[in-house]
Amino acid sequence: MSYSINSITQVADCDVLLTWAGKEKAELEFKKLSEERLTSKYEDTSVEVEAILQGVIAEISAIDTVISVLPDGPTKEDQIKNKRKLEYKKFVLENRKESYGAVALLEKELDLERVTKELEEVNAFITVITNHKATL
Repeated sequence: MSYSINSITQVADCDVLLTWAGKEKAELEFKKLSEERLTSKYEDTSVEVEAILQGVIAEISAIDTVISVLPDGPTKEDQIKNKRKLEYKKFVLENRKESYGAVALLEKELDLERVTKELEEVNAFITVITNHKATL
């Protein structure tokens, strides 16, 4: 971006801007580190949740097959209870998938990219101010 650097005529003003920009840079570097860690966590979790979910879906399908051939009795009742537990587990995993799945991962990647671009712009600003300060 083009800054109206010519309106800055004193070294003290440059120092104030550099101090402010340095604080911004430090905050953005911390935010970037946090976003990198979160993105990494989301990458790991999204794969893990999907794998577990597919396993649970397969188990539910298998139990459905077993339930359909069992005669009424305690064994069938146990399998129906197991199916309910697996359906709840599936529900929990699907909710977790929304929070940590592929869509959430893409959102985190966007957040990381935004912070990276902001940091690049602050660094460019610091360079412009530093170069201008040298001319005063």
